[in-house]
Amino acid sequence: MNYLYNIIVFLASILLPIIAIFNKKIKLFVDGRKQTFSKIASLKNQEIIWFHVASLGEFEQARPIIEELKSSFSEYKILVTFFSPSGYEIKKNYDLADVICYLPIDSKSNAQQFIGNLQIKFVIFIKYEFWPNFLFELKRNQIPTLLVSGIFRENQLFFKSYGKFMRNSLKAFHHFFLQDESSKKLLESIDYHNNTVVGDTRFDRVSKILQQNNSLDFISEFKNNQYTIVAGSTWKEDEELLVNYINNVSSNGEKFIIAPHNINAEAILKLKKSILKKSVLFSEKEGKILSNYQVLIVDTIGILTKIYAAADVAYIGGGLKTGLHNILEPATFGIPVVIGNTYQKFKEAVDLVCLNGCISISNQSEFSAIFTKLKQDKNFRLATGNINKNYIQEHLGATQKIMNYLKTRL
Repeated sequence: MNYLYNIIVFLASILLPIIAIFNKKIKLFVDGRKQTFSKIASLKNQEIIWFHVASLGEFEQARPIIEELKSSFSEYKILVTFFSPSGYEIKKNYDLADVICYLPIDSKSNAQQFIGNLQIKFVIFIKYEFWPNFLFELKRNQIPTLLVSGIFRENQLFFKSYGKFMRNSLKAFHHFFLQDESSKKLLESIDYHNNTVVGDTRFDRVSKILQQNNSLDFISEFKNNQYTIVAGSTWKEDEELLVNYINNVSSNGEKFIIAPHNINAEAILKLKKSILKKSVLFSEKEGKILSNYQVLIVDTIGILTKIYAAADVAYIGGGLKTGLHNILEPATFGIPVVIGNTYQKFKEAVDLVCLNGCISISNQSEFSAIFTKLKQDKNFRLATGNINKNYIQEHLGATQKIMNYLKTRL
């Protein structure tokens, strides 16, 4: 299996540059990795704490720990590596990290060069990033490595009869900080007992959002104290349901803010043209009387969290097909959250659907029915939102438990 994996990695390193010619996202993936070794050169001869995340959601899980480390152990440099361009492009200028770059493709030579060039004090991988060659190299160099906000599922390769290669890569981890008891039982079934269930650090992250200034003048002007739905990180299939509702069901007293996941000019224009109600783009808002519009399309990134503060209800995209986006950010504001019907891989979504704070829909009639009810029934809306707020408050504390561990070892 080890041999086969390395062949696949080798083939990927050849094929990806070819695919990049035709695919913008893959081009970012390939071109960004060309800069990795030059970027980490600035960390030479300095003690480093290295975080690796897949994308934006995992970065948000790392962020509370990064903030605590910067406060308590400022002598260490912080290195953050990303796998995905969608996360890297948004957070590449994050000011608490000393270097942010892509993780090189998981070849033996890349792992040896990357780790060999750095004085790594501690490594923290987030949630489910398992790259065997990097993990084997970390173990070979006896570098303390943690998995944080880890979550395991029975269908993963670790738990298959033919998954010995991947099971062995887990030996690199000195400790697993897990989200739930199910993950603990799975790990212990393959004799990994160095684990603690502490929950998800994202709860600590989103709770802090309430302490920051979330006001945006243009959002206040647009909302104009009216009932507002915020649709965040939407994809085409989400927008089809939303546009149908806006055009055929919504009333003039109902406002909508749509923040698509992909900011593509052509797709944004197509979305705007499909909406029959008066709509305006974020990029075209200057000089407009925003209170006169019913729909605002946010064709920019980086402000969605603050926009949720103005919402009465949130719809979170990705749950119909591509993969559910972050529901905790809107939930922390104590508002109802509506999602698609593909959410089973996200523990917080499963929990909140069971608690009735998050509502899952699968078609247009369900979408229209729940948004009509949420608008008309204020008591139902407030009760649903309070379920979400209380859920987050009950799940705080993972960051401090992890920091207690780190403080005895740094």
